[in-house]
Amino acid sequence: MLAALVAIGLALLMHWPLPLHIGGDVPRDLGDPLPQAWQVAWDGHALLHQPLDWFQANIFWPLHNSLAFSDALVGYAPFGVVGSGPHAAIVRYDLLFLFAYALAFFGAYLLARELGAGRAGAFVAGAAFAYAPWRLEQDGHLHVLSSGGIPLSLALLVRGYRDRRAGFVVAGWLVAAWQVSLGFTLGIQLAYLLAVLFAGALLWRYRPPRRVLVATVAGVVVLGLTAFLLSRPYLAVRDDHPEAARSAHTVALYSGGLRQYLSAPGANTFWGPATHGIRRGLAFNPEQTLFPGLLAVGLAVLCLVLRGYSRRLRIGLALGTLLCAWLAMGFPGDGFIWPYKLLYEHAPGWESSRTPGRLNTLTSLGLALLAAGGATVLLARLRRPRMRTLAAVAFVAVILIEGAGFEGLDGPAHPTVPKAPIAFGSLPDPQLHLPLSRVGNRRYVLWSTDGFPRIANGRASFGPTLTSEIAYAVRDFPDRASVAYLRRLGVRTVVLHPEFAAGTSWAGAAAKPVAGLGLSRERRGSVLVYRLTTTQ
Repeated sequence: MLAALVAIGLALLMHWPLPLHIGGDVPRDLGDPLPQAWQVAWDGHALLHQPLDWFQANIFWPLHNSLAFSDALVGYAPFGVVGSGPHAAIVRYDLLFLFAYALAFFGAYLLARELGAGRAGAFVAGAAFAYAPWRLEQDGHLHVLSSGGIPLSLALLVRGYRDRRAGFVVAGWLVAAWQVSLGFTLGIQLAYLLAVLFAGALLWRYRPPRRVLVATVAGVVVLGLTAFLLSRPYLAVRDDHPEAARSAHTVALYSGGLRQYLSAPGANTFWGPATHGIRRGLAFNPEQTLFPGLLAVGLAVLCLVLRGYSRRLRIGLALGTLLCAWLAMGFPGDGFIWPYKLLYEHAPGWESSRTPGRLNTLTSLGLALLAAGGATVLLARLRRPRMRTLAAVAFVAVILIEGAGFEGLDGPAHPTVPKAPIAFGSLPDPQLHLPLSRVGNRRYVLWSTDGFPRIANGRASFGPTLTSEIAYAVRDFPDRASVAYLRRLGVRTVVLHPEFAAGTSWAGAAAKPVAGLGLSRERRGSVLVYRLTTTQ
């Protein structure tokens, strides 16, 4: 209970003052948090209204399986059934963001305890995993931050198999299945990790009782069925959209070698300025700043030197952490046969990821567990309980300071989400919102949570060919050619957002005449609404 309360308290503290602006602001920026807030809202909508057509979302109309254009956060669907509209979507997103950090801390704490770390050491593990400096760069990616199910599932499985308790085994596999349902970015990592651990158990000739074996089979079936059902729309997207493929060139672009681990995010208050020179030399900073934190590394080394765990566990954690760190480097394209390239070319699922650095989740977990062992053995050498407590608090505090993104008194970035200029659900669909821009599309997707009208706009991890075709065909809207194209496509309403049009081909669209085009036009607040009225 104390660990859970600390996890919640730190999530609130480390992201202050976002808790004061729930539903109004989002963490990090106005980029991916907006479409991800839509994703959770859509998951709830689909759960209630179209569970058999879950992935046929309202964005990127008329394309199929558009929810599978990115990690779908399906596991958060129960949260999506509460409330409706853009404001509820942002409230939901903010709370899940804080929940993700709290669960990451709590899950790592529990796993460290199950592996033999003391309570103080387990708190160190929770802090080192949840608040490693590299995570700041991922604050806009809820599917990457939502990693707490990994250590939580492992903690339950360790308890279940060690104590031969079937209930814990089942719970562990169910949590693993839930983690996979949040997205394959982390789900694939967890699935392969469980496979490696399962193979290791066979090599060590672990022989569970029958009830545990039955629980294992049931858990594996649930996990496998979850992965199979969720993978089907993604496989369909791969077949329907060759442009979604992650080429070796793209993966190489997101790979950075060893220097990634010496570079902290620019938003990191403590290490960001110190590693600016290294960060400047990386090709793609947001996914290549993997600095793990100095104290966590130091405590991990102490664990190996001072024998913080059993010999077998120390060696296993050290080798696993080093292997994951090597894999997270990707393959920079220098001709060397990097291990990640072998996974990319031969292991099912790995070809779908363009960012090897997200494997740093497992690297960070292994390092946090080793740090817990180092802290445990070091604190045990302090005879006075008060000194042990103060030292433990100091360890956690330093780890949090290393990972903090506070700048002045304003705390981490928490921009305010713009309100919808019009009720999307009040207009006939299918709709097209102009301009078709990255900034605009993210907002249109969020605002479409008002009734979920079908819109041709969308924001995903790749750009569909049809979306590019639509943008080119309507570049001169409103004119006869673009209106004819939209009519053939089936669009009924076009909404022009002049505030986003500057610098685009639609900058002067509001002043163009519409007589003879088969359009009606009306101004609603800050936008212009065009309706295709007659057949030309």
